[in-house]
Amino acid sequence: MSVSQELLDILCCPKTKVPVERFPEEKIKDLNALIQDGKVLYADGAKVDETVSEALITEDKKTIYRVDDGIPIMLIDKGIPTENLKLQI
Repeated sequence: MSVSQELLDILCCPKTKVPVERFPEEKIKDLNALIQDGKVLYADGAKVDETVSEALITEDKKTIYRVDDGIPIMLIDKGIPTENLKLQI
């Protein structure tokens, strides 16, 4: 189940209020490889231990939010900062 365009049009980062867009499908594999290597942390410092099948990213490319079963997890502490990820987005 994917996030509907209507929902995507109104979602924004809860911290910065920057709008979000779909995380590129072709980059999910790269993100999941980093997660499996234990190199991805949530904003609260906890290690991301589950791979993602869908995600959203802020338009400024600074934060990734996972989508679980079609539901965006838009919690500040569960955002994934991109600044330390070696990932071309």
